[in-house]
Amino acid sequence: MRVISGNKKGHRLKAPKGFDVRPTEDKIKESIFNILKPLKIEFTVLDLFAGSGSIGIEFLSRGAKKVYFIDVKQNSIDIIKENLRHTKLEDKSTVLKLEANRVLRKFLKDNLKFDYIYLDPPFKNHELLFNVVDYITKHDLLEKNGLILIEHEKELNLKLNINNFYRCDYRNYGSKSISFYKKQEVLK
Repeated sequence: MRVISGNKKGHRLKAPKGFDVRPTEDKIKESIFNILKPLKIEFTVLDLFAGSGSIGIEFLSRGAKKVYFIDVKQNSIDIIKENLRHTKLEDKSTVLKLEANRVLRKFLKDNLKFDYIYLDPPFKNHELLFNVVDYITKHDLLEKNGLILIEHEKELNLKLNINNFYRCDYRNYGSKSISFYKKQEVLK
């Protein structure tokens, strides 16, 4: 696993050991960032269920001003911090060991919004995913024209519309899929 583009291109990244972590493969990362081109200027990212932090680090390498890395597992937090030290991106990062619902409530209280939110929850924990997406969309934790990206198992059929967000893109990569959600424009 490595940083595939940007000013940290080529840096190798570590992944936590164990079967419960599924780092996003380089080919999927490359495809995601090709879809996102061009990225916003001076953007902020939430990498929720961050695992190794590879997605957030990729955003940083491509110009993010700040990435929030969130995970509940201490071994993931340790690996994220090690990967950030290795890539020298610690100053643009906040790493928190918190449950998803707690951290989202904290961000809402702090009036923090994101340009991109990347969700890669444990596969098969659909209730957690649905609760997180519902909270994000109901409380509008995205900046204008922001995107929610959800990495999920292929057989999980997510709704086309979630609250006031719609699925604007969907890609399949073997057993994994990525769903992209954007806030619906209100016509006046």
